[in-house]
Amino acid sequence: MRVNAVFEGGGVKAIGLAGAVHEAQRRGVLFGRVAGTSSGAIIAALLAAGYTGEEMRQIMQETPFQSFIKQSWLFRIKWIGPAIRLLVKKGLYSGDPLEKWIFELLACKGVRTFGDLKPKQLKIIASDISRGRLLVLPDDIAQYGIDPKKLTVARAIRMSTSIPYFFEPVILRRLGKQKLTMKTSQNRTVDLTSIYIVDGGILSNFPLWLFDKEEHDSEGDPTLGFQLVGRGENEPKKIIGPLTMFQALFTTMMDAHDERYIEEHKVFRTIKIPSLGVHTTDFSISPEMSRRLFDAGVMAAGKYLEKWNAEQYWTMCSKWNLRTGKPRKV
Repeated sequence: MRVNAVFEGGGVKAIGLAGAVHEAQRRGVLFGRVAGTSSGAIIAALLAAGYTGEEMRQIMQETPFQSFIKQSWLFRIKWIGPAIRLLVKKGLYSGDPLEKWIFELLACKGVRTFGDLKPKQLKIIASDISRGRLLVLPDDIAQYGIDPKKLTVARAIRMSTSIPYFFEPVILRRLGKQKLTMKTSQNRTVDLTSIYIVDGGILSNFPLWLFDKEEHDSEGDPTLGFQLVGRGENEPKKIIGPLTMFQALFTTMMDAHDERYIEEHKVFRTIKIPSLGVHTTDFSISPEMSRRLFDAGVMAAGKYLEKWNAEQYWTMCSKWNLRTGKPRKV
């Protein structure tokens, strides 16, 4: 069976997504077009580059996720230092280590830019908070005077994974004569010198709609969604300053995605993977919990695929306008 796949974002919880991919491939599932938001974009990119579920297992076991949140010298100044960095850099941590990590992984498979992939093979969601727009990369990067084929996949992933306040946003500057503008509600054009790009989960954390057409098309590949469910353990957060306030803010904001109701038109094509109480930013996750998350993905995919039926899938698709989420008129 060949499918399109969409992966939800969830920080380190994406280990569970890798487990689901591993089991799906073991059962003969072939992945065609893939897409994802935030850490889901990492899984999608690895698949597009040719990584297998077994290789992802090894990557997850060997990667020291704690290295992605390397503290700058400002952290040595208690309380004030982190607050200063947040004020100046707009994020507590640099996204450089994560971007370097994924760039090297993809380069091992000969993938650096989107031009190294098949057309429309990989889509990544990011958020332009300067203009309040959802971006589907690589295509939408053309709005900023950048050739979509020349955009590195690692940079797109960095954009999509830039959790607000946690990682620094990616800033796009004006390139040459290219103007970055937007119209206000009063129809005035505002010239922007810098555009801030952050985590795609702000606007669409589970973009299952990406490969849908307005009309039902049973000739195409089915689309399966891989979603992380179950909120992180609700531990109390003591707020004693601006740093702890922002930590509580982005933890609540990102974990809240897991509580969203899954609409009926999405349920039948979604593999729901338990996140086992792990938080989005638990970069100090233990090897044991990492294995448990991976295994949870394996079990969730196995349970779903045992009951999956192509005829039933297309019958359900015919009942819904997948773009709008509304039932079709009989």
